[in-house]
Amino acid sequence: MKAEKNPWLWIPILNFASGFPYAIIILVSVIMYKNLGISNEDIGIYTSLLYLPWVIKPLWSPFIDLHSTKRKWFLSMQLLISISFLIVGLSLPTNHFFIITLAIFWIAAFASASNDVASDGFYLLALSKDQQSFFLGIRSTFYKLSMLTGNGLIVIIGGYLETELGDKTKAWSYTMIIVGLLMTAITLYNLFATPISENETRTESSEQQKDFTTVFTSFFKKKQIGIILAFILLFRLGESQLMKMLTPFLIDPKDVGGMGLTTEDVGIIYGTFGVIALLIGGTLGGIAISKQGLGKWMLPMILIMHLPIIGFILLSHFHPENTLFIYLAVIIEQFGYGFGFAAFMMYLIYVAEGESKTSHYALATGFMALGMMLPGMVSGYIQEYLGYGNFFIWVFCSTIPGIILSRFLVFPADFGKKSVNNE
Repeated sequence: MKAEKNPWLWIPILNFASGFPYAIIILVSVIMYKNLGISNEDIGIYTSLLYLPWVIKPLWSPFIDLHSTKRKWFLSMQLLISISFLIVGLSLPTNHFFIITLAIFWIAAFASASNDVASDGFYLLALSKDQQSFFLGIRSTFYKLSMLTGNGLIVIIGGYLETELGDKTKAWSYTMIIVGLLMTAITLYNLFATPISENETRTESSEQQKDFTTVFTSFFKKKQIGIILAFILLFRLGESQLMKMLTPFLIDPKDVGGMGLTTEDVGIIYGTFGVIALLIGGTLGGIAISKQGLGKWMLPMILIMHLPIIGFILLSHFHPENTLFIYLAVIIEQFGYGFGFAAFMMYLIYVAEGESKTSHYALATGFMALGMMLPGMVSGYIQEYLGYGNFFIWVFCSTIPGIILSRFLVFPADFGKKSVNNE
């Protein structure tokens, strides 16, 4: 059955609940650990390992599909995430906070990845085909707004409490407790707002298991699969390292090559203006592809996505006193990322085309997450060895393999172009 409740009442917050934990676990944790004295090497390797649940989520997604309902799954996972964030906040004042909080973040990461699987499945069950198409943009918008809340508002709160309390440990302990309480409120809202649109009559069978095995193996039988996987894994080679070390670069003092910003500055610059630029870039990127197709825009978008890294090369070499240059570098980079990443995601949709597009898309995004995790793990070591100036040059050079591989991909030039025919 389809949902009887107005989708406007639950779709925005349900999708917000997917992006918000990801922002805290993957992005905000980097800032928190940096301010609590963790080294760049440890930040790079251990926070990158938090990607793993999103890498391997296609492996346990059939279990979620075959047991209980999607609604029960995402409500349970959101509750677990809420409790995890509260425990992180309470654990920060302890002597072994780094190990304890990483372990809790791992639990939250698996819960968040499971929440994504259940929420995506719930949309398909609760909405009609027309509704699914109509609310696609709403889902994307609120997911990005959740990133803005995490990487912007939460970081600003953390920075404000650092200044007011004069104690970074206490400040981030309170901040994570606030995050846990906010996630609890979101979970309670979804409990009452989301419709009951499923039953639990489905049971696991060997035939269903066999179907999943067939679907899984069929992904690796696609034409050009070797080049496809190489492209997916290498396309974000530069970005994966940039994302892990950019916040430490902005926060580190100038005598070690950083920009010497406060946590509040980073929250405002990167988490607010940066995400707004990301939203605009992503929107315009989607419009461009819908107008003229992926073939025309693939290479230009990849270049627009990667060339702004030059801005950080310049910042790390000249260290301008005027923060306007930092604003510009971040805004241009985030706009370029949003605009260019649209091409990459559209290509993943093409890769997933066929009878099993949902499962194949999950596999493609799993490999994408793997391409983010592995380079991110060593980014701290590379940065410490090279220094920030040479590190950003290395990051820029790391984009070249993906650009080269993109020229060997075969796909319809008009893929993604909006049809003018009414069907």
